[in-house]
Amino acid sequence: MYSHPHSPGPSGSQHTGPNGYGPTGPTYPAPGTNGTNPTPVTGAVPAQQGAHPVPSYEQQPQFALPKRWRYKPRRAFWESKALRAGALIALLALCGLIILAIVRQQTGTEGFLVGVALAVLPVPLLVGTFLWIDRVEPQPWRNLVFCFAWGACAATLVALLANSYATHLLATTFTSNPGESDTWGGTFVAPLVEETCKGTAVLLIFLFRRRDVQGIVDGVVVAGITATGFAFTENILYIGNAFGEDQVLGSTGLGSTTIATFFIRVIMSPFAHPLFTSMTGVGFGIAAMSRRGQARRWLAPLGGWAIAMLLHGIWNGSSSLGQFGFLLIYAAFMVPVFTLLAWLAVWSRGNELRTIRAQLPVYAMAGWLAPLEPVALSSMKARKLARDLARGSRGTAAARTVREYQSFATSLAFLRARAARGDADPDFTVREQELLHHMWQRKALAQPVLVQAAYSVLPPVPPAWPGPQVPPPYYGPYGPPR
Repeated sequence: MYSHPHSPGPSGSQHTGPNGYGPTGPTYPAPGTNGTNPTPVTGAVPAQQGAHPVPSYEQQPQFALPKRWRYKPRRAFWESKALRAGALIALLALCGLIILAIVRQQTGTEGFLVGVALAVLPVPLLVGTFLWIDRVEPQPWRNLVFCFAWGACAATLVALLANSYATHLLATTFTSNPGESDTWGGTFVAPLVEETCKGTAVLLIFLFRRRDVQGIVDGVVVAGITATGFAFTENILYIGNAFGEDQVLGSTGLGSTTIATFFIRVIMSPFAHPLFTSMTGVGFGIAAMSRRGQARRWLAPLGGWAIAMLLHGIWNGSSSLGQFGFLLIYAAFMVPVFTLLAWLAVWSRGNELRTIRAQLPVYAMAGWLAPLEPVALSSMKARKLARDLARGSRGTAAARTVREYQSFATSLAFLRARAARGDADPDFTVREQELLHHMWQRKALAQPVLVQAAYSVLPPVPPAWPGPQVPPPYYGPYGPPR
């Protein structure tokens, strides 16, 4: 229960005035409403007689949490998050050791080192791009680390073993030509296996970290980071094998297989795997934005997964069309799809900012936020400026506090947006109170810089036009005629 120092007490009037305000102060928005019928805050200390009126955005609610309030309730040992995290880390580490041994065995020590040195070059670019897209409500680092590790270790290991078995099965059962087996395997088998392995990470985040997947941006980021890890390990394998072939044939310089492989996989198509798997992420993002019971809630992930396999199959199949066929597919098909995905990601990020602008004013009317805070929180420029102001005045810790405040406010806006479209979380009330509590703990530091930053994005007020400067008429020494 949250209370307000300037609200009526339990025995006072419970009448609310216009705009959701009570007779002596703001009221608290009722969970699940849009703020039009907020409930008054109860259990507060009445305002003193003769006291000066306090602006609504400066009035401070008083928290009266239960005595045994815990953000991290105790769980049984087998339900411990530490146990689950430890088991997952051990599994990924085991997969990493196995895939490391397999790649090193196939490429040799020198080829492995060359592959690592060249394959790591696009990783910062890819990760930085997805982090830039995800600036509104960043994914927790544990999710990003899990996704990259899953793609680099678990997904690559399963895909490598499954692809090898499928290629062997095709060569011994359906075809007798090894080249034809490789073409069929790369066009039909590899897309199914690899996109399923990479998409599993998105599915796990969606199921067990549902709160962290709010829309298309989150799905694209989770899928893209997973595919970045997968591409990193796969590039080590391809570049390492190419280096081994050059060592045997004695090829060096620009005409070597290593340089050609590096150019195609790292320079021309670093976004290939992230592009494919992002389609699965878009599907899960659409599912996250859908209400319970809607068909697209489960059709969208399946459709995204199918599109990911289709794009992957077209890309792999283009290698059998010769040099000009590959370039034609690259220019006429892959580049437009990548451009469309980039536009969708940027548009979705803008839509998240519009959601913040639409959902947070109700909390400003209730006194939890200053009137200009929704303006600042819905602008990336103002959010960054607020952090810079806090860092310049009070140091890095203050900037981190402002960042946390912005993250909690963004989660609060998305929480209310889901309730507004009829898909309220089962723990809506508890989650809303928890987010408001976290914000209030950081409000004293974050609110002033956010209000100051809001003025940087507000449209300038045009000065009043003074009109033509006409001198007053002169009536002579006797004044105007009467």
